[in-house]
Amino acid sequence: MAGRFGRSWGLSVRSLAGGRPRSRRERQRSGRAQRKRYEQQAPQPSRGRRLGSVLNVRTVAGQVFVLQVAVVVLLVVAAVVALVLQSQHDSGLEARNRSVAVAESFAHSPDIERTLKSPDPSAVLQPLTEKARRAAGVDFIVVMTTKGIRYTHPIPDRIGKRFVGTIEPSLAGRVQIESVHGPLGHEVQAVVPIRGANGSIVGLVSAGLKVNNVTSVVDRQLPIIFGTGAATLVLATGGTALVSRRLRRQTRGLEPAEMTRMYEHHDAVLHAVREGVIILGGDRRLLLANDEARRLLDLPQDAEGRPVAELGLPLGLAELLNSGRVAADEVHPVGERLLAVNHQLTDQNGGPPGSVATFRDTTELRALTGRADVARTRLNLLYDAGVRIGTTLDVVRTAEELAEFAVPRFADFVTVDLVDPVVRGEELGGTGSDMRRTAISGIREAPPLYALGTLIHYLPTTPQGWGFKRGLSVLEADLRAFSGWQLQDPPRARRIVEFGIHSMITVPLRARGVVMGMVSFWRSEKPVPFEDEDLSVAEELAAGAAVSIDNARRYTREHSMAETLQRSLLPRVLPAQSALDVAYRYLPAQAGVGGDWFDVIPLPGARVALVVGDVVGHGLHAAATMGRLRTAVHNFSNLDLPPDELLWHLDELVTRIDQDESLGGGDEPITGATCLYAIYDPVNRRCTMARAGHLVPALVHPDGSVEFPEMPGGPPLGLGGLPFETTELQLSEGTRLVMYTDGLIEDRDRDIDEGLDMLRRALARPGRTPEETCAEVLDALLPEDPSDDIALLVASTRVLGSEQVGEWDVPSDPSEVGRVRAAVARKLAEWELDDVAFTTELILSELITNAIRYAAGPIRVRLLRDRTLICEVSDASSTSPHLRRAATTDEGGRGLFLVAQFADRWGTRYTPAGKVIWTEQPLP
Repeated sequence: MAGRFGRSWGLSVRSLAGGRPRSRRERQRSGRAQRKRYEQQAPQPSRGRRLGSVLNVRTVAGQVFVLQVAVVVLLVVAAVVALVLQSQHDSGLEARNRSVAVAESFAHSPDIERTLKSPDPSAVLQPLTEKARRAAGVDFIVVMTTKGIRYTHPIPDRIGKRFVGTIEPSLAGRVQIESVHGPLGHEVQAVVPIRGANGSIVGLVSAGLKVNNVTSVVDRQLPIIFGTGAATLVLATGGTALVSRRLRRQTRGLEPAEMTRMYEHHDAVLHAVREGVIILGGDRRLLLANDEARRLLDLPQDAEGRPVAELGLPLGLAELLNSGRVAADEVHPVGERLLAVNHQLTDQNGGPPGSVATFRDTTELRALTGRADVARTRLNLLYDAGVRIGTTLDVVRTAEELAEFAVPRFADFVTVDLVDPVVRGEELGGTGSDMRRTAISGIREAPPLYALGTLIHYLPTTPQGWGFKRGLSVLEADLRAFSGWQLQDPPRARRIVEFGIHSMITVPLRARGVVMGMVSFWRSEKPVPFEDEDLSVAEELAAGAAVSIDNARRYTREHSMAETLQRSLLPRVLPAQSALDVAYRYLPAQAGVGGDWFDVIPLPGARVALVVGDVVGHGLHAAATMGRLRTAVHNFSNLDLPPDELLWHLDELVTRIDQDESLGGGDEPITGATCLYAIYDPVNRRCTMARAGHLVPALVHPDGSVEFPEMPGGPPLGLGGLPFETTELQLSEGTRLVMYTDGLIEDRDRDIDEGLDMLRRALARPGRTPEETCAEVLDALLPEDPSDDIALLVASTRVLGSEQVGEWDVPSDPSEVGRVRAAVARKLAEWELDDVAFTTELILSELITNAIRYAAGPIRVRLLRDRTLICEVSDASSTSPHLRRAATTDEGGRGLFLVAQFADRWGTRYTPAGKVIWTEQPLP
């Protein structure tokens, strides 16, 4: 009983402690571990000590043993006494009966009367009586006269003597039974009369047994009785020892007092816990129920011993208890309560059949848990909204993310309406409530709401118009009531209600004190309308989305401004020139404008300068810096500086800009820029290049082979301290020169080497125009989402043939001026430019005369027929003439002034051998 109660109570305590129900394997393992722990802790007595513990009257086993010994001894004594008394009674009765029977049988034997009257009765009767005595199992048969004289006796010498005993009753005709001390000793004898034929008594017969023979039967049975008693005592001792051992094992060595305290403790805990506990037997009858179980289940007072079906429990709970099914925290309604039920079987691990169930009232906990689940769901909703709304800096996409996220987690349909300036990224202005449907999402197609892109004029009385004006949220719990929201468009309102939409919340999208639009949440599938708590969630969603929309609006505005600035700083159209066939592509980055730029600059002498550069960084600052550098390149190009010298001047400029930004407290100092500058001369097909930290250009030869020429790198602009070097290449006609920025070949998913290989494969096709080359290169290398600006410039070389060039060497003699003028006139006549012959001769006369007078030889004249007529006079002097206005008294100083008047443009460029003075005249 103690073991069963302990196991059941242990199961209930585990359930009451809130632990999860353990599996059968876990319970078996736990039971084995507990038994092993108890066996290790409990003392292991030897056989002698076990017997001593059994005989110790202070223990329960000793007391049971003493009681059993006393009972056995008492039973043995009672058995002996009863046996002796019964044996004596039965033996005496048997002796009397046998003596009477033998005596009467002999007294009634035939011819007894005649034998008694014979002359010698003893001779006849003595053998007969001895034979009869031995056959009847008596000790003596004596036949005597009516006077008591013996005729027969087992002892022959007693014949003829008087019979010892009372014969008078027998003489009176009665049977006399008595105990006497006769010749044989203490005897039990019966005396029977012998009647004659006439009925008279003619003699007497006595038969009897000695008392010793009667008690010997009892004496023979006493060893059996005492042996049986001893065996009973031995069995009782062994059984007591076994029972004591089993009892000690089951009670873990607990003494009665300890068991009593344990039972009282378990009983107190069982009825004190705030959890119902019931114990059922194997027949599904209630064995035990604590006070809390009675209260929770409303059990009757006489519930113990009754079947589960008669306890008045709800059907589901009764089926669980009757089925014997294991359950863990199953919730069952009992009256107005919700009880969490744990049901476990007690016959596992060798326990008694039955089960134990615990009940915990979870009504309030369920309510609190429900509210906590709702709060947790809303918190998760708002957290996910912060992660999934505003992933891009695009106003429309952010509005779409808000609508897509809220469906169906919060609403069945969501619409987002924004004022047009917000969509365009402009500052808000005006007081109207016209909004454009920017995003719509729903669980079903074609809802009867305003379509995407519709410009909606909300009336001031509508929830959207009223909320937009005041910046407040509006909850329409029942749209079917038509409380005024339908005045905007009554036919559409009826279709909305017929569609199943029954509840709506509209919330202003407010950021930094400005309302940019309204977001409306519509409910149709869920029958419960929106509540005030839903309004709070909607406002939180709208607040977070409004900040993202405003950030996207500001970014759109700044991005548009930066892109506008950048495009205004880049060349809109390429200048006219004949040296190169040029195509270009410029793509700004998705994340913001950068500082990439390119340029095509015509130079004197039909030459063309190509520039590609990249300013470090993004944004307005990078775009403005790019504009400054591009302007500087134009200015330095007008000076006709060689590439290495031009880059040196740019490096000085960037360093100075960086210093000015640092001294002025600017938070975005320029850390550098890269640049590639090339000059192509179509007359001699020579291309001179220098680079400052920029990527090497690609040369695509007419046969389609691609080459990346080796060029000295040079440091990026702004670092200073190192010189730039020039590389000269002789290009064939039709060679494509490809210049680009790193955004084309480098990306997050590929490095520069991989990008160069891809560029090489994209370019390795002959016979393509620069425009086709640009298109194919972008198709092959353009990243899906460019993170940097891309500038691509492709120039196919042309050649100015000898038929368009005239050259003459001029000796340092003024008389040679006329000869040269005549040769020039013939060349102009050949080119059919007679209309400009006079002006050209005048210009060349002045330039050649100045060279002969002020410069050193050799002097050379070159005439080029391109888009304009170009005259060049070169000499070995590095002194440049200056244009000045001569006074009326001056004899000279008017030649260069005349040149400037007759030519459209003129200037000086320096060469390693001296200088060149050039002029350009328009062709007729």
